[in-house]
Amino acid sequence: MNETLKRSISGAVYVILLITAILFSTESFFALFGIFLLIAVYEFCNLIQIRNVFPLAFAALFYTIVTLLCFYKHETESFLSVDLTVNANQLYIVLLVIALVVSVKCILFLFYDKIQKISNSSKYLYLLGYAILPFIFITKIPFGIKGYNPKIIVSIFILIWANDTFAFIVGKSIGKHKLFERVSPKKTIEGFIGGIVFAVIASYLISNYYIGGAQNIWVVIALIVGVFGTIGDLIESKFKRIAGVKDSGTIMPGHGGVLDRLDSIIFVAPIVYLFYQILYYVS
Repeated sequence: MNETLKRSISGAVYVILLITAILFSTESFFALFGIFLLIAVYEFCNLIQIRNVFPLAFAALFYTIVTLLCFYKHETESFLSVDLTVNANQLYIVLLVIALVVSVKCILFLFYDKIQKISNSSKYLYLLGYAILPFIFITKIPFGIKGYNPKIIVSIFILIWANDTFAFIVGKSIGKHKLFERVSPKKTIEGFIGGIVFAVIASYLISNYYIGGAQNIWVVIALIVGVFGTIGDLIESKFKRIAGVKDSGTIMPGHGGVLDRLDSIIFVAPIVYLFYQILYYVS
């Protein structure tokens, strides 16, 4: 099969599966990202060369427990016949702090030119804060005062796709100045700026014609996506460069692995959740 056709079909299946699961129900949303989490952890363990049995078991158990306690607390209490005293907001704040600390470590990791091998302690820290916790925040972002709003997470994915697509187009067309050549030789400053500009334009269309209102908030989210989505892409490229591989996996023909497709949202999710918390406390 032609490589371009293979890539197109694989990408279309991914987008259809993603959008359908998000829009169908909260359960299908949780299930899909639970599966994505396990595949991402498996791929990440291969990248950093650690045994994947314990990380996979821990990720599955952790994701399930947080989901049940935070989104199905009453059902879980009824099933277990116990009173579970869990403050979901405090739990998420603790997890957010951990994720943000690891995010800073990941950013610093980009600038460590001489590192060719990651220490064991850092491997497990990256596994928790970079590969596992972001999925917890991805599943939290669409929930607000009125419950599950799938348009929120769909809109964030649209912003990521707009940023990635136009960063590639602008970079290939007029890009001359390298953004971070030692990690990703093809990325350019012009492409980076172009991606952000078109993400902001997409945020204007989303806020006015899809999700409704909150234009300024969606512009900020677009800026977060443009900046931190690109950083997330670079961080994953750094892990792959140290591992000596082109893609994190082969589950998506022509696109690589789940990490290759979700590297932006993985790094963006904790920052967007932090932005939500700032809005909440300011308002």
